[in-house]
Amino acid sequence: MDDLEKAILLASDSPAAAAASPAVRAEALAFCDRARDESPPSSLLHLCLSGLASSPHAHVHFWCLQSLHDALLRRRLVLPDDIALLRSSLLSLALSSNAASPPFLRNKLAQLIALLIRFEYPHVYPSYFLDLAPPSPPQPGPTDMFARVLISLDDDLLSQEYPRNAEEASDAGRVKDAMRAQCVPQIARHWQEAALSLRAADPAIAAVALDAARRCISWIDVSLVANDLFVPLLFDIALSPGSAAPLAAAAVGCLSAVAAKRMDARAKVALLRSLLAAQQGFGSPDSGLKMAPLVTAYAVEALECYRKLGFSDPDGAAAMEMLEEVLPAVFAAAESCDDDDVDSGSVLEFLSGYVSTMKAPSEKQLGHLGRILEVVRVQMSYDPVYRGHLDVLDKIGKEEEDLMAEQRKDLVALFRSICRVAPSATQLFIRGLLMTALSSAEVSVEDVEITLTLFYRLGEIVGEEEIRNGTGLLREIVPLLLSARFSCHTHRLVALVYLETITRYIKFIQENVQYVPHLLWVFLDERGIHHQNAHVSRRAGYLFMRAVKLLKAKLAPYLDTILQHLQDVLGQFTAMDWANKDVKFSSSEDGSQIFEAVGLLISIEEVSPDKQVQCLTALLNPLCQQIESLVMDAKTQGLEESSPRAISLQQIVVALNMISKGFNERLVMGSRPTLGVMFKKTLDVVLQVLISFPNVKPLRSKIISFLHRMVEILGISVLPCIPIALRQLVVDNEAKDMVEFLVLINQIICKFKSSASAILEDVFPAIASHLSVILSQDAFSNGPAGSTEEMRELQELQRILYTFLYDIATHDLSTVLLTPSCRHYLETIMPLLLFTSCSHKDISLRKVCVQIFVNLIKDWCSSSKVEDKLPGFRMFMIEKFATGCCLHSVLDKSFNLRDANSVRLNQSYNIATLDLAISVLMC
Repeated sequence: MDDLEKAILLASDSPAAAAASPAVRAEALAFCDRARDESPPSSLLHLCLSGLASSPHAHVHFWCLQSLHDALLRRRLVLPDDIALLRSSLLSLALSSNAASPPFLRNKLAQLIALLIRFEYPHVYPSYFLDLAPPSPPQPGPTDMFARVLISLDDDLLSQEYPRNAEEASDAGRVKDAMRAQCVPQIARHWQEAALSLRAADPAIAAVALDAARRCISWIDVSLVANDLFVPLLFDIALSPGSAAPLAAAAVGCLSAVAAKRMDARAKVALLRSLLAAQQGFGSPDSGLKMAPLVTAYAVEALECYRKLGFSDPDGAAAMEMLEEVLPAVFAAAESCDDDDVDSGSVLEFLSGYVSTMKAPSEKQLGHLGRILEVVRVQMSYDPVYRGHLDVLDKIGKEEEDLMAEQRKDLVALFRSICRVAPSATQLFIRGLLMTALSSAEVSVEDVEITLTLFYRLGEIVGEEEIRNGTGLLREIVPLLLSARFSCHTHRLVALVYLETITRYIKFIQENVQYVPHLLWVFLDERGIHHQNAHVSRRAGYLFMRAVKLLKAKLAPYLDTILQHLQDVLGQFTAMDWANKDVKFSSSEDGSQIFEAVGLLISIEEVSPDKQVQCLTALLNPLCQQIESLVMDAKTQGLEESSPRAISLQQIVVALNMISKGFNERLVMGSRPTLGVMFKKTLDVVLQVLISFPNVKPLRSKIISFLHRMVEILGISVLPCIPIALRQLVVDNEAKDMVEFLVLINQIICKFKSSASAILEDVFPAIASHLSVILSQDAFSNGPAGSTEEMRELQELQRILYTFLYDIATHDLSTVLLTPSCRHYLETIMPLLLFTSCSHKDISLRKVCVQIFVNLIKDWCSSSKVEDKLPGFRMFMIEKFATGCCLHSVLDKSFNLRDANSVRLNQSYNIATLDLAISVLMC
């Protein structure tokens, strides 16, 4: 034992271990492990009991108790004599336990006794609880030890809060049944005596005893606790100013367990009635603050009784009356949810359940809903301590914003429920908040933010028709908001939610055009686009663009005013230092939406042609001049991809792209052709950038996007410019560059069809030769590389290539493939199409390739009066395609005829086979 004691001390965190080397500590640990795992069970038992009796060291006692627990749990200790010795020794230790001994030792001893109880009570040794029950009057040491045994027994066996296997569940039932029959009444009396006699002498021990009681209430006769003696004592402890906080919390826990005790609804009503009668003022706000878990549990149970019994039942009606009596306490608890003692989730769950019971709220219930709305407002409000961080949105501010977004989810759901039940009361509540915020120069950021947030959320519930018509108080609140200027409007949170809320109710302005000027000023002054915070300004630009899309024609009379107030912003956008790493924005809100908004306004047909030309000239000319100046400088000094000059060019092209989004081909090439000439000139300027710097990839991507727009709005007139662009775009391409390029080509084919044949004939050889280098039949293995980014880019390129060939085949352009400059590449393309049609794992791609062949058969093999347009193609289709795809691939085990895509592919095979058969018969 002496050697083991030394080894235990060296292996633990004792002072002796601190002076030992790592090697010595490792050797000591190995020695301890051997003593525990290799000693015969009886020897280990005597060794541990000797250590518990003789060693003065707590670390040695703990090791001995832990080793005995492991041996018992693993059923190494099985001999009756050994078990009897262990039992008597442990009970002796427990009865002589000193409350001043280390808690970790008392807990481990309690855990070991609880394990013995599980294995032996009552069939082997029925006197455990009779032996352990402290004598009257209770003393701290025995009371503490007995409570810890009950707590360990609950944690390890009895509690149903943890998953148990069948054996554990059976053992738990046996122990509970035996305790109910033998000793539970005596134990309950002990809890009451311990709470009464130790609440002043040793409140910590009294709290442990009540914690043990709380855990047992769910499975004992509730009358043993819910009686005229114990309940008043618990209330007295809970509410007494002199009670220690842990003891008061333990008393509240017991009362909460009583309220939550499972039973028949009518019996529960009687129990709740007795609790209400036991404490005068139980439903007061003070009770809610001091006994939040209890009032919440009480309210939840009363609500559940009401749901089960209904209002027509006397007991159901009584349950609702008792619930409404404790509501002030519940509201007080809900408003103090920052208190660690309050389970905000339980409070919120109850409030949601209570609101869901309402159909047509009475005046009294409307008052309760007002209190609940106030709870929602308080719980959804930011803590002022984060105000500065949320304004600049640093790391701390971002974390708080994310945390609040998560915390608000359930609160928003509750708010929505209230909106549906009592829309008028909700609007009145928000109107009051808004009036308070507007009337006070000292209103806080947090109060304004939550007021606007709630009004925004109201807009999610109210129907579009109600918003449009200004139903209820909306006709008063929306105009009030449009003219609002809060003292804290400069704060990022307030400014953002203000703009979002205005946008939410914009349909009201669609029907009430007298407020259009007010709306414009919201976006154009310092509340919106001219806000001092750059993020707010950019968000305002995006929301303004959305507003323009909705109001469009109604804004035509204000075009001059809008352009006048946006001049500085439009200039700042292209002059911004985009290479500055501090300039951060999301791809959807980079400030360019202002140009889209302006383009939408200029394109309104109610604007006169002269005015449109004037405005568009004022917009396009400065941007084109900037491009020409930047290109000239870049030609002499070079253009790096990440240089400020390159990034400025990108943003100018983006701005031009955004401007064009407001226009369409009918307007530009039909009713207002002068506008088309202006965009054509702008395209010529942009193409000079591409000609001069075709290898600056980010800039090239922006120009391709602009070309997409020009194809859409300039129509056939853009065709002469296309070859210039395509010759620059087809060189020096990686897979992702070719994807962008082919998407543009596909648009041109679909837009212009046979009119694009000359362009296609010119560019096809370059496309085919380039793709043959990076695509092949074995380019898409199923190996590990299939998941890499490079492989995904190749797969996307393959998909776009087949779309390209499909568009050629279905838009009367297949003859282009037969021209002398293109025919050579069919030797590469046809095997690739055949391989994909027969074997590709993507069924949708196989179908596309089959449809390409179907169209080529119709175009090239449709007549017997002339030779095949492509010699050998008919035989290729019969010998390779018909057998390889239409027969063999369908018989392959990977082909699943129960899959809808596979069925559609099989139909395509059938169509192709039929077309082939017809072409053969015609020959």
